[in-house]
Amino acid sequence: MTLPEWLQPLADQVPVVKAEHFSRFLPPATGGRHSAVLILFAEGPEGPDVLLIERAATLRSHAGQPAFPGGAQDPEDDGPVAAALRESAEEVGLDAETVDIIGVLPALYLPPSGFVVHPVVAWWRAPHDVAPVDAGEVAHVVRVPLADLTNPDNRFRITHTSGLTGPAFEVKGLVVWGFTAGLLAGLLTLAGWEKPWDQDRLRELDAETLRLAMQTWDRRERRADA
Repeated sequence: MTLPEWLQPLADQVPVVKAEHFSRFLPPATGGRHSAVLILFAEGPEGPDVLLIERAATLRSHAGQPAFPGGAQDPEDDGPVAAALRESAEEVGLDAETVDIIGVLPALYLPPSGFVVHPVVAWWRAPHDVAPVDAGEVAHVVRVPLADLTNPDNRFRITHTSGLTGPAFEVKGLVVWGFTAGLLAGLLTLAGWEKPWDQDRLRELDAETLRLAMQTWDRRERRADA
């Protein structure tokens, strides 16, 4: 596999990075719903970019949130790579034959939904048009230039009523926060792409986004109490 020079520093780190680099939420020893997401890098019309989706506002989990393509592993999936590619084909019409897999990051945990997430890092060697396949799952598909993600003017920390504060980005009309922003922030640091930014810049999560996020928390709590 031949990678562009700008992507090689990240590829070198994928096999050795620890889960703690990305999150303090690590998978439980047993249980959890295994899933995979595809972190797909490419050469785009505005330079190097990464593929993001905006999840439909009607979904049961993480509704309305920017995310990487992906979802739960099915029994017939041969591991997280197969799951990430299958889900990406189902969500945005991605042709797996155009993708080279760089590696799989350590598994991370999403407490609101109980998912154990396996992030799959890949190089989109032959990009093609992608779009939502099912509007009930994906509202938008966006290729976000790395230059936008590393621009200090687009970075801040987001706060919400749970008391948590985390990294966030405002790019291509999306406010990227939560698990996806944490992964992106970790990848920018890991690859040496990050530029100094004002980490004291805070923004409160807007009410509608918080309402959708809390639906996931509420469902998780109801399942735990059942």
